[in-house]
Amino acid sequence: MLKLFRFFKWYHWLLILVIIGLIYGQVQMDLKLPEYMGRIIMLIGQGIQTGDAQTSEILDEGLMMLLITFGSITATVLASLIAARLGTRLAVTTRHKLYEHISGFSAEEVNHFSTPSLITRSTNDVQQVQMAVIIMLRMLITAPIMAVSGIAKITNINLTMSLVVVGGVVAILTLISVLFALVGPKFQKVQKQTDDVNQVTRETLTGIRVIRAHHAEDIQASKFESVNDNLTKTQLFVNTGLAILNPGMMFIMNSLNLALITVGALLIADNALGTNPIEGLSLQVQFTSYAMTILIAFMMLIMLFIFLPRAWVSAKRINEVLYTPYAIKEDQATETFLSNRVKVEFKHVSFKYPKAEEYVLKDISFIANKGETIAFIGSTGSGKSTIVSLLLRFYDVSEGEILINDKNIQSYYLKDLYALMGYVPQKGTLFRGTIASNLKIGKKDADQTDMQSSLKTAQILSLAEESEQGLERDIDQGGANVSGGQKQRLSIARALIKEPKIYIFDDSFSALDYRTDRMLRNALKPKVKESLTVIIGQRIGTILDAEQIIVLDQGEIVGKGTHHELMKSCIPYQDIAYAQLSKEELGNV
Repeated sequence: MLKLFRFFKWYHWLLILVIIGLIYGQVQMDLKLPEYMGRIIMLIGQGIQTGDAQTSEILDEGLMMLLITFGSITATVLASLIAARLGTRLAVTTRHKLYEHISGFSAEEVNHFSTPSLITRSTNDVQQVQMAVIIMLRMLITAPIMAVSGIAKITNINLTMSLVVVGGVVAILTLISVLFALVGPKFQKVQKQTDDVNQVTRETLTGIRVIRAHHAEDIQASKFESVNDNLTKTQLFVNTGLAILNPGMMFIMNSLNLALITVGALLIADNALGTNPIEGLSLQVQFTSYAMTILIAFMMLIMLFIFLPRAWVSAKRINEVLYTPYAIKEDQATETFLSNRVKVEFKHVSFKYPKAEEYVLKDISFIANKGETIAFIGSTGSGKSTIVSLLLRFYDVSEGEILINDKNIQSYYLKDLYALMGYVPQKGTLFRGTIASNLKIGKKDADQTDMQSSLKTAQILSLAEESEQGLERDIDQGGANVSGGQKQRLSIARALIKEPKIYIFDDSFSALDYRTDRMLRNALKPKVKESLTVIIGQRIGTILDAEQIIVLDQGEIVGKGTHHELMKSCIPYQDIAYAQLSKEELGNV
């Protein structure tokens, strides 16, 4: 967890010194109170013995106690306020660093941690660290000062009574050690099981329609019950162990208090504490107060032992993310894209996913130039979308190389590389906001004319026109308030408004009917004529006009050419074509 303190700036460390100063002052003021209590007892005793009224002096001592108490409270409040602000600032910075680092993850890192785990680490784990830092800045500083100061006070009063306090401290340490040994290892398990609960919950919420359609509620419920029961059992064990702390501490404190009163009474009876019984009683009251101060210091340490182990685990999980290097690196980047020419070449590219044994792409080679449309078709799992992932550098090739304008794709800065491309995924992804805000993701400074033009080309302008809000029509998170076809067309409009040099359509027309598909592709032609267009398609009708069609089967190229060439020479392409269109329809193409 100490590694996270590197996010503190220099003035934050000055504030920590201020906290130390305030806490030291507060402890010293608190330790002054028993001395005034002892004086008041002495004054009362003297008054009883002499018959003289000591009211004025007692009130003076009481007034000093009130002033010291007010000073102690002020120092405590200020120290707590500064600690809370520092803990919150560390949490804010850590969340920002996590978000920034996770945003640079490729699919490989995201799959390694899993999305639910990354969410848990960015929220729950950061919150655990925040709470622990606030407690540390208060208790970890206060407890040692209180313990050392209290011990210094009692050793100057009486050694015999000091040994009683030592026995109480040993009992506390024994209780802490036993409980920590039992409960400590379970904290990491709790965080891992929290990830599992989040995973099943997220899976259920994401696939709720499928679950209901197949009446699979019982299956998902059993999955949830399993992970929930595991988490519950672990938390019950942890909380049961921690629940022993409070009664255990109260038993030790009350036993110590009783022991101090007994030993103090015996010492007073033997005139071994003070010069007279009144002074002995005064010293006993002071000693008991100091002893309670020492025990409170150790109780604070107990609170740290409750929070710190779990926070330590959380900090470790956060650092695992922050110290995970990017699989997609820019250390070879030297080029910026300045040319209007666009040429993409896959040169003997092979690829297998991390930790996989088999290649999903094998010896893929092709060249595509500006103004051309290159399409990929094949059965499910043939590697079509993987080619797009490699072109977008979501993954790096295992063998071979990808060239853009005859330079390796890894030599380009990612920012420049993505500026070249307008990507439309198979599943249209929209963000909470409005139509305009979603389009401006593609082009920040897009005006109303730009947005209307892209919507018109994507055959989705009616979505804005039929609403009184127009381009400010609300879009729910994930596009929940629009249909699948509307999501796809809005995603296409977002890519069009960017005016990239390379358009990538990853099966982006699958949710459209044939008429809308044809109208959209006709409208696209003049828009993309100066760019390179990459299409992943399942429909023959979507890719008919491509200058180059590549047929994939089990990660290998089994056919390459135009539609007419493939209909003559490629049997797998013929099988796909005849499965979708009749011979008469194909003959009229």
